[in-house]
Amino acid sequence: MGQQKERSGSGDPVRTLELLWRVPQASGAVRGPKQRSSVEAVVDAALQIADAEGISALTMRAVAARLGVTPMATYTYVPGKAELIDLMLDTVYARMERAELSGLSWRERVARIAAENRAMLARHPWVAYLPTTRPPLGPGLAAKYDHELRAFDGLGLDDVAMDAALTFVLGFVTSVARIAIDTERAAADSAMSDRQWWELAAPVLAGVFDEQRYPFAARVGAAAGQAYDSAYSADHAYEFGLALVLDGLARRFEGARAED
Repeated sequence: MGQQKERSGSGDPVRTLELLWRVPQASGAVRGPKQRSSVEAVVDAALQIADAEGISALTMRAVAARLGVTPMATYTYVPGKAELIDLMLDTVYARMERAELSGLSWRERVARIAAENRAMLARHPWVAYLPTTRPPLGPGLAAKYDHELRAFDGLGLDDVAMDAALTFVLGFVTSVARIAIDTERAAADSAMSDRQWWELAAPVLAGVFDEQRYPFAARVGAAAGQAYDSAYSADHAYEFGLALVLDGLARRFEGARAED
């Protein structure tokens, strides 16, 4: 991965919010001949490009080509790539599946939230690498955020702690999602599986690696490699890590209740 150049919230904030919430006359409604497209069509075309080729392949020209319109025509609906990325991200959030959380234990609720985000990142890998410190403040994000906060309701946390707990869970999910994405990309880029890569590297490594000098690396690395058939297992990292996340949150929740 090269340096990530794209991020959310880098466009005109007023224009972006107008588009996200479809403020009248901000969604491409202009006088003149009947238009051939819409904001929704532009966003869908952009999502198809980003999902298939990555966010680096996304340009207004590429979107126009997919829609069969001139590049200038796309600017009728969206002023630029920065605003388009926010629209794309909010659309992804809006389309996420949201499980019914009522009647579940808090651990089950948090696990559902984690699974929903993991599935979303698998469908849209570019999202895992898109900085969102200035998130798209649209209806998709609002629905996602409200739904996910419900997993932490009634646990004795104040509002700031609820937000922090959710951020903690989503950060974990994103980090593990990147492992899975990077593993798949490495296999695709090198045209070989992890097993094939290790089979080629093993003879050279055996001749230069001193197991006596690096005993823990030798022992643990060999055990992990045998267990995963690779250097990493995204599935194992997710299952193992989620259990630790839930255990850590449990301690925090218990402390919050004790203070009440």
